[in-house]
Amino acid sequence: MLRITLHETDMATVIQLEGRIAGPWVEELRRTWRETFSQLPPTELALDLCNVTYADTNGIKLLKEIYTQSGAKLFGKTPWTH
Repeated sequence: MLRITLHETDMATVIQLEGRIAGPWVEELRRTWRETFSQLPPTELALDLCNVTYADTNGIKLLKEIYTQSGAKLFGKTPWTH
């Protein structure tokens, strides 16, 4: 299961992810990302990975795609943010 929450502040839009970025949840994140990206205000984007417990190969690939397209800052306690 994957929970996706958007937080907007004056300085940034934060996409908070909790759970597993794997299997069908990769496509759910991709769908949410595509819908959100076109509507993002011109602020900094951040991906909060603090509560991600696992990402499969496709999940990691999608996180890289989001990072490449948006220049998002990644933060969390996962190997992907170090």
